Amino acid sequence: MSRLARLRRSLHAATPIALQNVAASVAGYYRARTRFTPYFYETLASWEETVGGPLSRLDAIQRRRLDGLVTRVRENVPYWRDLPPPSDLPDDREAIARTLETIPPLDKDAYRENQEALRACDLPARRLVRSYTSGTTGTALAIAHTPERIAESFAAVWRQRRACGVDLRDPYMTFGGQIIVPVNQRKPPFWRYNAHGRQMLFSIYHLSPRNLEHYVEAIHETEARFVQGYPSALHIVGRAMLDAGRPLPKGTVAAVFTSSESLLAFQRSVIEAAFGAPVRDHYSATELVASMTACRLNRLHVDMEFCIVEVEVEEQGEDWQRGPLLVTGLGYDATPFLRYRIGDVGTRCRQPCPCGRPGDVFLDIDGRIDDYVVTPSGRLVGRLDHVFKEQWDIHEAQIIQKTPAAITVLIVPRSTYSGASQRKLLDEIRARLGDDVRVDVRITDHIPREENGKFRAVKSDVGRVAA
Repeated sequence: MSRLARLRRSLHAATPIALQNVAASVAGYYRARTRFTPYFYETLASWEETVGGPLSRLDAIQRRRLDGLVTRVRENVPYWRDLPPPSDLPDDREAIARTLETIPPLDKDAYRENQEALRACDLPARRLVRSYTSGTTGTALAIAHTPERIAESFAAVWRQRRACGVDLRDPYMTFGGQIIVPVNQRKPPFWRYNAHGRQMLFSIYHLSPRNLEHYVEAIHETEARFVQGYPSALHIVGRAMLDAGRPLPKGTVAAVFTSSESLLAFQRSVIEAAFGAPVRDHYSATELVASMTACRLNRLHVDMEFCIVEVEVEEQGEDWQRGPLLVTGLGYDATPFLRYRIGDVGTRCRQPCPCGRPGDVFLDIDGRIDDYVVTPSGRLVGRLDHVFKEQWDIHEAQIIQKTPAAITVLIVPRSTYSGASQRKLLDEIRARLGDDVRVDVRITDHIPREENGKFRAVKSDVGRVAA
C-alpha cells in the first residue's frame, strides 16, 4: 500500500460517518456513470430479446461476434496475427467449432509473458479501464478493458436480475470485499450507505459473534429489494439470522445474487432460509472473458452473446462432460482472450436445461473455495485474495492459520521481491485483519497443492469451510 493510500484510509477513518456516507454516495455516482451507459441499456434490451432463443439465433450471434473478433485480432493484436481467418462453413455451430480448432489455447503464464503483444493496438490508452486479477496463485494479471466490454458484463448481470423481478433503481444490500469501515472499528455501524445507488454496503471484515447481532438488526432495518455478495460472508450472516430466530419474511427481498466464490450447497440452503428468497449464482472473471448466470433450477447458463465456453474433457457420462474450461470473450476489448485457460473446472450438460432456456448450460463450476481466517475477537474473514492484487514481486502466496492468534504467509518471491514488497504486503493484510493477529512471513520456493491438484489460497485449522 502506498503512503497516499495509507493517508487516504487514515483520513477516511477519522471522517464522521455522515461524511463517509457522502463519500460512498459520490463513489456510487461515478461508478454508475461508467457502468450504466447508453451502450449498456442498448445491450441489455437486445440481450433480453435473445435470451429465450431460438438456439439458432444465439448460434448466429455467437458466430458473428467470433468472426469479428478473429478478424480484428489478426489485424490489431500482435500475438494473434498468425491466426487463420474464420471458417466459412455454412452451419453456424460447425463454423464456430472449426474456427476455435485453429486457435491455440492461451494460459496465464503465456499472458503474463506477452502482455504487450496481447494488447490491441487499435485503441488509445485514454479509452481503457485498468483492473487486476487476484494474485494468490501466482497469476495476478494486469487487465485493460474498453467501456463497451464493461457495459456488456453488467448487461449480463442485469439480465439475470431483471428476470428475478428487480430493477436498476431498487434498493439493495451488498456484502463484498471493499474496505468500507476501518478494520479496527469496534462499535457499529459496520456499514455505509450509497444514497445515489440506494445501496447499503456491509463490511465483511467485522463478522464476529459479538458484532453479528448488530448485522442482523441492521438487515431487518434496511429497505432492500435484493442482496448481493460473497457466499462465504452471506452464509455467516444468514447463520446468525437463523440462530437468532430472525430470518427475513419471505418476499421481503426478491433474490440473493452470489458471485466471486464457489457457492456450496450448505451455503445456499442457509442463505435462502435466512433471507426468504432464492439464491441466483453468477460465474464471471475479472478478465471479463466469461459469464454464466443461474436459472431457477440452479444451473449455470452460458451468456452466449458474451462468451464461448469449451470443456477440455477429462471425464464424461451419457449426459455430461467435465474438465478444465477454455473461455473466449466475445466483444470489442482491449485485451482479447481467445480459448483462455481460466483455471476453473466445470461440468457441462449434454442435454437442454429443463428450465426452457436454450443454449450451453453447466451443472457446476469448481472455482475458489477457501477457508476463513479467524481473528482473536472471533471475526471470520473470507476472500483475502484482494491482499495480493498488484503484488507484482510475489510469484505465489498462501495463508496458513493454526490458531486465531497468528497466520503464516508463505511467499514464493520473484527476483524483484524486497523489504518494500513485504511492507506493502503487510499493510494490505493489516487493513483487513487489524493488528491483533500476528503475521509471520515465510519465504519458500514451492507451495504444495492439494491431493486433487488444486491450490488453496487460505488453509485454516480454525476457520474451515463447513456447514
